[in-house]
Amino acid sequence: MNKDFFIKQLDDILNDYNRIKSKAQYDDLSGNTTIEEITTVLTKAKAAIVRIVGDKSEYYKDTEATLKRTNIYEGTKLRNIIGTITALKSDLQNDYLKSFSDIVQSEVFSDYLEMAEHLLNEGYKDPAAVLVSSTLEVHLRELCISNGIDIEVKNSKGNLVAKKADLMNSDLAKANIYSSVYQKQIIAWLGIRNSAAHGKYSDYKTEEVSLMLQGIRQFILTTK
Repeated sequence: MNKDFFIKQLDDILNDYNRIKSKAQYDDLSGNTTIEEITTVLTKAKAAIVRIVGDKSEYYKDTEATLKRTNIYEGTKLRNIIGTITALKSDLQNDYLKSFSDIVQSEVFSDYLEMAEHLLNEGYKDPAAVLVSSTLEVHLRELCISNGIDIEVKNSKGNLVAKKADLMNSDLAKANIYSSVYQKQIIAWLGIRNSAAHGKYSDYKTEEVSLMLQGIRQFILTTK
């Protein structure tokens, strides 16, 4: 997870809140402030929480519970939600958010790659190639999510659809999540994936799948 990217978003929200608080006449942030500027910060806070930890997290649940209250002023809601934002920022800074999910993710990837290695050793290069490249695609998607890069794009009909692996690769490289050297290598790996998926098994050799397996394993270990 690129925590600095997300911490900056939270800092911007905290700065907006402090600006409103400094000019407000009352504890509920009323007086010399507008409902529009308070609502804007509330919206930014909710959106940031969803981007960073999703809508299943306790941070989101606490925020939603506060927003649904009808017996308090919007400024009081903002004060309460700022407490959630502050807690989230602290957890980000201390790496508390990534500890469990990242460990689980790495274990899952390791299992898949071990399965692929077993298949390869048994002479099944084609299913091994599919399994390894699928692991790569999942990791690219996780990298996009962790670094605030959209994983969906509008198609010709204006509908949101999942980004293809090559586009995620391009977007991640543009965002400097990894180098252009890795980008080019991923293009080659995806080429093997496409050949395997379309039954063009003569396009690649067992040795190439073995190198891809080793390379993707290292890529997953060194990028987050």
